[in-house]
Amino acid sequence: MVGGTTSVADMIKSTERGILVTRFWYIRGVDPRTILYTGLTRDGTFLIENGKVTRPIKNFRFNESPIFFLNNLEAMGPTIRINASENLSAGGAVYMPPIKVRDFTFSSLSDAV
Repeated sequence: MVGGTTSVADMIKSTERGILVTRFWYIRGVDPRTILYTGLTRDGTFLIENGKVTRPIKNFRFNESPIFFLNNLEAMGPTIRINASENLSAGGAVYMPPIKVRDFTFSSLSDAV
């Protein structure tokens, strides 16, 4: 995915209240018709208030379709190499920009580590 030019710091500064997710985990398809996926946040989920990261928060389960969250895209950063593997093996590397999305659907809290 080709990225944009907005830094993560600028995305945070422009957020009145939101959630910073540094890692998604256990992503599984739910409904191929709507391209709905479920998964968890993990290893770094933080509350953003008035343009600042204020504290860590519990992990969440999400249910979302890329069709909907790409429609709600507000900003993108430069594309970076990330590890998309659940076990952190080298085989899961992909390139993806950091993104800022409004109205992302978190469905419940999770005790995931």
